[in-house]
Amino acid sequence: MAPAGIGAEVEGIHAVAAAVASGRVRELWVESGRLDRPEIAEVVSGASAAGADVHVVDDVSAFASTAAPQGVVARCRPIRPSDLETLVARCEPAAVLILDHVEDPHNLGAAVRSAVAAGVTSLVVPTRRAAPFSAAAFKAAAGALEHVAVGLVSSVAEALRGLGRWGVWTVGLDVGAETPLFGLELLSEPVAVVVGAEGTGLTRLVRDRVDVVASIPVYGPVQSLNASVAAALACYEIQRVRRRETLA
Repeated sequence: MAPAGIGAEVEGIHAVAAAVASGRVRELWVESGRLDRPEIAEVVSGASAAGADVHVVDDVSAFASTAAPQGVVARCRPIRPSDLETLVARCEPAAVLILDHVEDPHNLGAAVRSAVAAGVTSLVVPTRRAAPFSAAAFKAAAGALEHVAVGLVSSVAEALRGLGRWGVWTVGLDVGAETPLFGLELLSEPVAVVVGAEGTGLTRLVRDRVDVVASIPVYGPVQSLNASVAAALACYEIQRVRRRETLA
């Protein structure tokens, strides 16, 4: 059975505003004490204009799953997952971020937020042993999840094989790798960068299957980077290398 989609529940002003702008919001709860704030008024106006049911309540906590929903909670039409062909075609040359069993929803959201800021709008995540696309993830992404195509796969290793058939090179990040990510010429080609799980890194099969294993240099006493930070650096390095190639 195909995945039903993601983002049915969204909380936080930026995430809800982005869902309203995408036309996904079906039902909205908003706190009466925040209606005089321009950003809240804009969300209410947009949701109402799109035909959503708007409920003004004293406190949205009863409808929220996060600790700080910022006065707005939305129930939305889910975002449908995309196939690998769609992910590859979103930009030329292709740029894909793969999260290999990243399990913290805040890391998921933060990684997507940075990826979209860097112009990488294709994402692959496994359906098991991975952070859920929960309200917390959407809130951490601050609206960025409305701007990505998400591929939900049963196996990251098999997804790598599929991407290879579409002509996409794959780069796995590992702190112990001898090849540095910075300045890697392969990033100018159609490429997918794989970020491993918090604490454990890439799974063995994924590490064996990527075309290149590369590292982000660490100069201080810390041994590794947070998964979302590594994803951000990788996505920006893709764009830096490509812009350098364009200007050369």
